[in-house]
Amino acid sequence: MTTTDTLELRMTRVLPATPEQVFDAYTDAEKQKIWFSILDETPGIVEITVDLRVGGQQTAVWGPDRDTLFHETQTFLVIDRPHRLVTESSGGGPDGSSMTTRVDITFEAVEGGTLMTIVQSGFPAVEVRDFFGQEVWVGALDRIEAFLVRQ
Repeated sequence: MTTTDTLELRMTRVLPATPEQVFDAYTDAEKQKIWFSILDETPGIVEITVDLRVGGQQTAVWGPDRDTLFHETQTFLVIDRPHRLVTESSGGGPDGSSMTTRVDITFEAVEGGTLMTIVQSGFPAVEVRDFFGQEVWVGALDRIEAFLVRQ
């Protein structure tokens, strides 16, 4: 039997920048506004606010148009810049779906840049976890990497 406690996703990517630069790209609202849409052919909607302190929140709303918006609120549980970030993430999509997960990210200096390791747990179903592993995080990491390379 699988429970949401056991539905964990673990991903890694080496990004071409220092841990400080990667941490800041991931947590700074103005930088996020750039990388959220850096690979899009047509600009969409990206609205982000960040209160980067334990207990603070990051709120993001994004999508191709006002009728197709995704939303996420992350509450910061642990902030150890530039080494680790832990959040509780609650979000949903235009179809009305929603979920809450825990996201634990580490940033480790390695040859060639920073090893970013994401561990996300609490998925409601294997299919949702796999979608995040194959689509959501891959897309986010591709965008962050493109942002870092262009800086």
